[in-house]
This record gives sequence, structure tokens and C-alpha cells, in this order.
Amino acid sequence: MNQDKPSFFAELKRRNVYKVAAAYAIVGWLIVQVATQVFPFLEIPNWVVRAVIVLVAIGFPIALIIAWAFELTPEGLKRTEDALTKRRSKSHVWIYVIVIAALFSVGLFFAGRYTAPRLQQSVAATGPGKSIAVLPFENLSDDKSAAYFADGIQDQILTKLASIADLKVISRTSTAKYKSKPEDLKIVAQQLGVANVLEGTVQKAADKVRINVQLIDAHADSHLWAKTYDRDLRDIFAVESEVAQEIADSLQAKLSPAEAKTVASAPTKDTEAYDLFLKGEFEHRAANSNFRADTFEQAARWYRDAIARDPNFALAIAQLAICRVRQHWLTDPLSESELAEAGQLAQQAVTLAPDLADAHVAMGAFHYYGFRQYEPALTEFQRALKIQPNNSSALQFIAAVYRRQGKWNAALEEWKRAIDQDPRDANIASTMAETYLVLRNWKDAEEMARRALSIDPHENIGVHVLLLSALHRAGKIEEPLRLLVSLPSNDLPIPNTGTYDMVIGSRAEILVLARDFASASKGWETAAAATIPERQRFAAKAIIQILNGDVAGAQGDAEEARELLEVRVREHPQDIRSLRALSWVYLALNRKTDALNVAQQTLGLLPPERDAFLGADNLAGLAEMQAQTGAVAEAVKNLSRLLSMPAGDRVSIVRLKIDPVWDPIRNDPEFQQLLMMKEHIGP
Repeated sequence: MNQDKPSFFAELKRRNVYKVAAAYAIVGWLIVQVATQVFPFLEIPNWVVRAVIVLVAIGFPIALIIAWAFELTPEGLKRTEDALTKRRSKSHVWIYVIVIAALFSVGLFFAGRYTAPRLQQSVAATGPGKSIAVLPFENLSDDKSAAYFADGIQDQILTKLASIADLKVISRTSTAKYKSKPEDLKIVAQQLGVANVLEGTVQKAADKVRINVQLIDAHADSHLWAKTYDRDLRDIFAVESEVAQEIADSLQAKLSPAEAKTVASAPTKDTEAYDLFLKGEFEHRAANSNFRADTFEQAARWYRDAIARDPNFALAIAQLAICRVRQHWLTDPLSESELAEAGQLAQQAVTLAPDLADAHVAMGAFHYYGFRQYEPALTEFQRALKIQPNNSSALQFIAAVYRRQGKWNAALEEWKRAIDQDPRDANIASTMAETYLVLRNWKDAEEMARRALSIDPHENIGVHVLLLSALHRAGKIEEPLRLLVSLPSNDLPIPNTGTYDMVIGSRAEILVLARDFASASKGWETAAAATIPERQRFAAKAIIQILNGDVAGAQGDAEEARELLEVRVREHPQDIRSLRALSWVYLALNRKTDALNVAQQTLGLLPPERDAFLGADNLAGLAEMQAQTGAVAEAVKNLSRLLSMPAGDRVSIVRLKIDPVWDPIRNDPEFQQLLMMKEHIGP
């Protein structure tokens, strides 16, 4: 006997349509909750959220139709009529799926509803959220010469923040390029790679000081925290510590006990000594920009005055040591006794404050600048970075050490970290560009040089690298000549490390490569050239004449330079630039043996085995002098070695073809064979 045909609703139940509808609703709601509650915090666009909701809605009727027509069985998807005849005993799996999905969805809803603000704050405080740039503080004092004080307060707050490993703190070198209150904070934050910006003003009158600071979420352009401090000058250290602690709290940065101690500490108890120290810092920063010996000396005087008031002022002692060895490296070399004194200062700073990052930077700089002792220098810089994770100076030094050691990949990685820490420092970008140039990576060298010059069009190394990388990319001199016209023409770049360009400078080098010797010589008659020491100016003009084939015409300038250079070398026997110039001066005076001996002496001071960066330049300098004096076989041998090692700033196939320095051996068969070599590219 036939059973009555089941009703429509009974059929829905029999075909599991109700179960599918319930499960789809729960799971669909779960998906919508994830999209609406979580996607915004991951910065996924709203259109994606809307698309998810629409797809879930469209899928509902489709799921019901499929549930009516088909059923999932252990043997696979089958038509419902066939599956019903083989259906196993009733299972409760569907119930479990629905209950678990429902509980999960409800939990996600309440988590999103009641913890969204907290979640948002947590997301903002991790990764980019825990990043900050401290912009220059505006000086509101009636005495405008008190700008050093506002700069100093900003710098010390930044230094305290740099001690916190949980924060990303942009170096002062990058932030110094901005106004105290820029018009568009979002652009500033984007350029610096930070989420938060600190602005401030400082007003100093007699023994009173008012400091106003405000922490801003640059992305939302909203204030996170602001405060005004009216204090006696003697309380200035407490203000700096309070500001740093408030910022750390606002950004939910975790401080270790050692970091908390550093943030709360004061460098000295003597406010007058601190004021003198800030004047020294202000002058020291100027010296690092203008490379003037008298500016370094003025900075040193301020530091000494501060130390005279507080002999235990470790930070001032460390900065005095750094100031002295930087002057030794960048301007006039110190005497042996002066250099020894700088080392004693660095050691004193470490002894007084072993947990002071600047003290270890000072000791490392003494080893690096004073004696090129790279391993002990590296140890000190790494200690400094461990103490103060955001110490940009230590990071740059580490990269420089690796480059000197020939650890090219490690150097590039550290330069990248340094750029992240200090994205608006043109010197870092140009130094990294120079490293690419040495490795004959012309494309990356040019790109990084352009980045440096976009920050500072007058950046000396950036100009040098841009011109030479363009030469190698294009394979002809017309491209760097075109660029030379577009670069600032009101200054003569300081000569770079290298061969003859170490004396004549980047601009004259390109003109010489183009064989425009008249313009190259004219460049050394400008007002800018007048700021260069006479010994170098006379030597530069003599070298250009020699490269033009006019050795007799070079003798007048060479004789003017000779005595000055000989005195200089007697007083500073390791001054490589003066030795390089003296070698060429002897060549102009037809003292070929002396010229070769001085070039060999220079290489002996710093061969490639001791310094992979400058040592290769010294080897190239010797090869130049060998080519000029007729030692053809020796010159070719050294050039072959240079082509097989990182030395792209000095020797390359393109440059060998056009550089007039190789004209005396250009037709030699062995030299011509060099042009067929495959030059070393990369680390």
C-alpha cells in the first residue's frame, strides 16, 4: 500500500534543508563578524568587507537549493533520492557544528563590541604604533641665542627615548630637517616612517624654564597627550625624564629595569655644567656639518668648561673624546699626544659610566678614527647598541667597520637598518650608495645617490657617486656631464677618498674624464676653492696639468705645493690625502723615484688586506703612479687585481677606456688585454 506523499515542510526536513539553513546562517554570521570586527584593524579596505557581506547573502539561497537537490554521503555528493535509500543512522554531527559555530560567533561579537577600543589601541601600539619622531623644539626665549638650549632639551629627551628597546625612535639628524610645527604632520610621519610625533617649545628666562610638549598621532592628526612644565632650571633633568616616561606610557612601551633607570637618570647635578655641555653639543653638530677645525675646537672648549665644573660629567667627557677624534679624522690630524689624550678621555667616560652608550661610542670612535683598529671598535659599538638600541651613531659605525673589513653584505644590511633609523640623513644614503659603487652595482648606487641628493642637494659623497654611477650605466661621459650642469654650482665638493680625485675633487674629476682640462683648472680658481688649504689647491692644479700632458706647465704649481706638503707630511706622516698630493707633485718636478716611493709608502700605511675600502684606493693610486712613471708591467698587474676585487669607485672597464691617467700605457698590449677582462661585480 502506498504511503501518503509527505508535505513540503516534511520534505524540507527529510532533505536536511533546515540543518543546512541553520548551519549556513551561523557560519555566515561568523564570517561577517570576522570581516566587520577584524578587517578594519588590519587596514583592509571597506569594499572588501562589503563584498564579503554580499557574497554571504548571495550564497544563502544557493546553499538551500543544493541542500534540496543533493546530499553529502561517505561515497561523495549524490542526488537526494539516491542518498535517502542508503542513509545511515541519524547523526548528531550537524548539531555539534551548529552549536560550536554559534558559540564562537557570539564570542567574537562580544569581543568586537566591548574590546574594540582596547584592540585598536593595542594594534596602534605595536609595530608602527610604537614609533616616534621628536621634532626640533621651538625657542620662545627672548634671547634668541638660547636656541642651543631648546635644541639640547629636544636631544636629551630623544636620547632617553632611544634607550627603550620597545620603541622605534628616529635619529635627530633626520628630524632636524623639519620645522618645529610642520604644516602637514602626515607627510612628515610618512617620510620618517613613524606613527607618532612629539612637538615642543622651550622658553628660558634667568633660572626659570617653561617647556610645552604634545604627543600627536600623526595618522589621525589627534593629540594623545600634552603637558606644560614650569620649573626652575635646576629641575630640568626631572622634566626630561618625565616627558620621556609619559611618552613611553602613552605608547604602551615596556621598559626593562635598566631602561627605566636610564630614563630617570640625570647626566650631572650641576645645571651650569649642563648648560655649557648643551653649548658644546650645538657647536659639535655644526662642526660635523661644516668640517671646520675651528668649530670643532670651539665645541671642545665648551665641553672642557662643563667638565671643569663637574669632573665626573661622563657624558660631556665622552662627547669631548668623540669631538676630538672626529676632528682628527675629518679635518686636521691630531698629534700623538693629543690622540692619546682623546683615548684617555674615552676610557675615563667608560670607567665613570660603564652603562652609558655614548662612552662606548667614544671608545669605539677612538679605535676607529685614531688607529683603524676595527675589531675593538666593533666590540665597543655593539656594546653601545645593546645599551641604547636606537643609537643611530653606533649603528652607522658598525656598518662602516664591516665595510672596512670587506664584509660587504653585512655592511649593506647595517646601512639598511641605519636608514630605517635615520631615513632623512643624506650622509647615510650617500655612504650606502658609495658602497654599491665599490661593488660595481651601478643601478643601486645611482638610485641611492639620488635619494641622498633629494634630501640634501649639496651632499658631497652623493654627488660623487651619482656622477660615476651614471658614467658606468651609460658607458660614456656625456651622461655625467649633463648631470654636472644640473647639480648646485656654487660650491666645490670636498675631495673624496680615491686616487687623483682625492686631491682634485669630484667636479674636476668628471671634467678631466671628459678631457675638458681648462674647465677643471678653472674650478680651482673659484671662491669656494679658496677655502681649501693652499697645499691642496696648488697640487690639484698641478695634477690637472699633468693629466693634460703638460708636465712642464705643472711645475710652477707643484713647486708652490711641495714645501707645504713636505711640512705637512713631516708633522702628520699618516695623512693619506697629503701623501697622495705629494706623490703627484714629485712627478711634476720629474722626481719619479720619489713619486713612486711615496705612493708605495701610502699603500704600506693602508693596504687592501687591512682596509678593504680605502686600501683598494691606495693600490689604485700606486697603479696610477706606475703608469705615469713607465712601470707598465707593475701597473697592469695591479689593475688586473683591482678588476677582480670590489674597487668600482676607482677601476672599471668603462673608466679604463676613457681616463687620461692611463694614457701613457694605453697602447700597451697587456693593458689592452685588461679591457677584455670580466670585472668583479658584487660582494
